[in-house]
Amino acid sequence: MNKKILLGLSTSAILLLPRANAAGLAIDARSQGMGNTGVASANYLLAPFYNPALVANFTSNDDFAFLLPAVAVAVNDKDDSLSTIDDLQASIESYESSNLDTQLEVINAYLDQLDDNDLLAASAGMSLAVALPNKTVASNLFARGYAEIVADTEIEENDYINSEINMVAFTYTEIGLALAKEVVLLNEKISFGISPKYQQMQTYAQGVSVADFDIDEYDENKNTENALNLDLGVIWYKDNFRAGLAVKDLFAQEIATRSSVITDSYQLNTQVTVAIAYTGDVFMATMDADLTEQSRFKNLNDNTQFIRFGLEADAWRWAQLRAGYEIDLQNTMDNAITAGIGISPLAVMSVNLGGSYAGEQQFALSADLAFTF
Repeated sequence: MNKKILLGLSTSAILLLPRANAAGLAIDARSQGMGNTGVASANYLLAPFYNPALVANFTSNDDFAFLLPAVAVAVNDKDDSLSTIDDLQASIESYESSNLDTQLEVINAYLDQLDDNDLLAASAGMSLAVALPNKTVASNLFARGYAEIVADTEIEENDYINSEINMVAFTYTEIGLALAKEVVLLNEKISFGISPKYQQMQTYAQGVSVADFDIDEYDENKNTENALNLDLGVIWYKDNFRAGLAVKDLFAQEIATRSSVITDSYQLNTQVTVAIAYTGDVFMATMDADLTEQSRFKNLNDNTQFIRFGLEADAWRWAQLRAGYEIDLQNTMDNAITAGIGISPLAVMSVNLGGSYAGEQQFALSADLAFTF
């Protein structure tokens, strides 16, 4: 039998370092606390990661801002598979040095457990952005990326020697410039945004025995492709309400793994998300809904498609409390609750913490530091 283990690692910045993201990973702590929402609720500094049209959503007091940086980590290990693999490898070492039948029984029990385990995911991320508000054309220079490691176990009953774990991995980096303009059409205020960007995509693949498996050794048989792409967005403003549409990666990409043993490819498909938000002086409520699935590895059942909800209470722009909830319609990720806080003295420096939780084996934490002038 084949059971699939999903391992994710996502990073972003100008150096090769997401939910941009591996599944369930927010790009910043504010979004993380608000259910990973952002298509209608992100501020002009974080806008490129969710909807480039929001780059034009600034006030007359805003002049310059930068994110330095946002970082996040996430874990989704429903059946504690990494621990099972560690215990299995320790038992194999003990058996090979002792040849005790009782130790072999322990090995076979771990093999059975691993064969029945569900998806495993771990991720980490970082993002950078520099925003320059301007009534003519607002701009935001940004960088982000992510990587995902996927392991497909092939367990032979009572046979650890021939039981294997095939690993495939995908890493992604993008650097782009988001441009946005607010206009009035038929007495309606609307912002349009576009983000031309450069992408680097890499896949890795290798097959190893369960005894030799090491998540840190995923980077074998590298295949690299570069591309130019576009993100598009629009926001409609009506009093305290907003409605938004974001199209990420307008030109879908696909990159194959380069391995004589493993045949697969990673699909970076176009993502379309709609959102609504209420934005008051002290309270914000928002909902994002993915209209398309995020596919990722072609031969693995690791698709995601989220509906997300977020709330934020703001105390005089000095402190913020956040909460949210996200639902994966594809059931790859468990439904998660989120929460976060923000401290923004004088609305100049902002420190944010966020997290999500769906049980002891699926959680995420994030933090960021931003300055606004």
